[in-house]
Amino acid sequence: MIAKLADISNYIDVERYPLHDRSGGRYKELVERARSDLEIDGMFNLDGFLKTEACKHAVKEIAPTMQHQSFEHRRFHNLYFLDGIDGLSPDHPALQKVETVNHTVCADQMTDSVVLAVYEWQPLLHFLADVMQKPELYLMDDHMARANVMAYRDSEALNWHFDRSEFTTTLLLQSPDVGGDFEYRTNLRSDDDPNYDGVARLLQGSDGEKKTLVVEPGTLNVFRGKNTAHRVTPVEGDRERIIAVFSYYEFPGKVFSAKERIGFYGRPE
Repeated sequence: MIAKLADISNYIDVERYPLHDRSGGRYKELVERARSDLEIDGMFNLDGFLKTEACKHAVKEIAPTMQHQSFEHRRFHNLYFLDGIDGLSPDHPALQKVETVNHTVCADQMTDSVVLAVYEWQPLLHFLADVMQKPELYLMDDHMARANVMAYRDSEALNWHFDRSEFTTTLLLQSPDVGGDFEYRTNLRSDDDPNYDGVARLLQGSDGEKKTLVVEPGTLNVFRGKNTAHRVTPVEGDRERIIAVFSYYEFPGKVFSAKERIGFYGRPE
């Protein structure tokens, strides 16, 4: 799917976010603002990036598949998604297990959707590359993993973890009535210092530097979570928290292995 400006403007607020005008002054201002926010907070947000009606339409498009064919991803894990860490006792509080539960719809289950149109919009890739100061970014080639939509239902949550990738791009489509807040602890560790005691304090609820971000549907969030621990608090009530997750890479041809697909989606292809 190749989205043209006339089509994508039905979904994205291109007047507020003219990502298609790469040489324009407003575009350059957006890049500089995003870079600054990324440096200070480890993330940036484009609120109202997806129009309100587009959010509702995207949720409606995916609803039948989400209800009847989504994969329930339920796992107990530590922040590192590892069985153990060399030199760290298995009962160290930094290795405390938490539970994550969500329901996932894959890219191959939502062809010709609003979500995929936004994911594949080339000006968005160019913008992200410019903000990250990378020569280029590429769509993921994996027909399942390239873009996912995840729903969190009553009592479900994305629990504390560090990301494996350099950055994560998400687009909130629907907020729950209660809960589903994004909590994070900036630079809890570094490449030189794993700060296991600090991780333990976070898990015990005694880290005073934890922050909470509450965003509205339509917000595009780009987040560096490799060294910043983060989670989504449990959802309460019947209204699901629904969010799209976009996967971009610095090199073309990226795909998941069959084992990774089974782990994330319950099927190899």
